[in-house]
Amino acid sequence: MDAGATPDPRQPQRVRAIAVSLGAGLVILGLKMAAWRLTGSAALESDALESIVNVLAAAFGLGAVVFAGRPADRNHPYGHGKMEYFAAAFEGGLVSLAAVLIVVEAARAFMRGAAPHDLGLGMAVNLGAGALNGLLGWYLISRGRALGSKTLEADGFHVLSDFATTGGILAGLLLVKATGLWWLDPLTAALVGVWLARTGITLVRESAAALLDEEDEPMIGRLVAAIGRLLEPGLAHGVITVHGLRAIRAGRTTHVDIHMVVPEYRELALAHDQAEGFEKALIAAAGIEGEVHAHLDPCRRKYCARCSDPACPIRQEPFQGVCPINVEDATQVEPTT
Repeated sequence: MDAGATPDPRQPQRVRAIAVSLGAGLVILGLKMAAWRLTGSAALESDALESIVNVLAAAFGLGAVVFAGRPADRNHPYGHGKMEYFAAAFEGGLVSLAAVLIVVEAARAFMRGAAPHDLGLGMAVNLGAGALNGLLGWYLISRGRALGSKTLEADGFHVLSDFATTGGILAGLLLVKATGLWWLDPLTAALVGVWLARTGITLVRESAAALLDEEDEPMIGRLVAAIGRLLEPGLAHGVITVHGLRAIRAGRTTHVDIHMVVPEYRELALAHDQAEGFEKALIAAAGIEGEVHAHLDPCRRKYCARCSDPACPIRQEPFQGVCPINVEDATQVEPTT
């Protein structure tokens, strides 16, 4: 079953969402730059630097979402979805770079010993920018999950981390204003840099895992649970059991490889048609977008106790019941029993 051969009707919604991120990011950047210029605050400068990253990431993400939405073709038989993970890794790299620049600027501000000014107006402007960031982050995460876009989701989490750091910055500047301790300003900026470094490294780590096809344990768990429900009635789909389960994700698309054990006496045409029915049922039961490629294995009379086929002419022992399947059974290359 190939779900990647035709354009996804939800793709325009993904493009629209990332375009909203880019437009809103430009507005937020303008507000944060204004707040920094008004005050000369190292902390507000760090917030503005992070917003530059947001805009660059959104611009790159727009291209990534458009490219990832293209259907599979001869040169990309598994589709273009992994571009979304590349975009998320790129964003993580930008965040990490911004973290380094922020820490360097904080150190320079500490050495200069310059106190910020006009904090009241600057904080008010930055508060408005932070509120917009919070709304944007919530919007991107919700749309990313609804539309199956890793780029949108990663961008949303980054924007929400920006919202959190804005709150921390404003708290630090309130302390500066209340106590007159100017060095709290560069200290707040340095703490923002450390926080951003953690966010950037996390984004890169998660994206690298996807690009390297690291096993997606939650996805495997969903597939095994769905397989268990499909096998429970017995040979409803002509399959006795499964093994050799593998799955990788490319953006919103999941590619599944699986070995299906079928009664060895059945004609190939019938076994093939039943396996296709199982593939379609598995996609629906697991609630995923993607495709399943199955390899058919003859039972070789090893599964008689769990095979409910009443017409089997070569049965060696009576049917005792369907055995529950777990992750270990489903993913082992060759079954032991």
